[in-house]
Amino acid sequence: MRLWTLHPKYLDPAGLVAAWREALLAQKVLAGRTKGYRNHPQLVRFQAHPRPLDAIGAFLSGLAAEADSRDYRFDKEKILSRREIEALPETKGQLLYEWSHLKNKLQIRSPERYQGIAAIVDPEPHPLFHIIPGEVRPWEKTGPPG
Repeated sequence: MRLWTLHPKYLDPAGLVAAWREALLAQKVLAGRTKGYRNHPQLVRFQAHPRPLDAIGAFLSGLAAEADSRDYRFDKEKILSRREIEALPETKGQLLYEWSHLKNKLQIRSPERYQGIAAIVDPEPHPLFHIIPGEVRPWEKTGPPG
């Protein structure tokens, strides 16, 4: 499960669809509708929010907005909460770790998309997040990129 801190505009089509499916799974976990994935590290920042379903709903809404801009048809009725919330803090280190991870994926899976983003040094975050100073989050599995 990868719930990107990065703005979804950087994702290739396969990545955007995968992010949508994975965020829907995360929403199911947060709603208590499945027993699997409850301890997945990517869920920590949503579980820590006072209103986890609102937080994942805002995340899904950001993905849906990007899908709309590409004329994709994501079923927004699947979003359980569409309440607006304040942007969540996320660290610059986490954002840049994910940026490196995504670029490595795109270099292999979508070379054209990679070429379009390769020169970007300071990527934008998903609209749910605002960036604060800090390192990669302890919950991130920082194995070899890719």
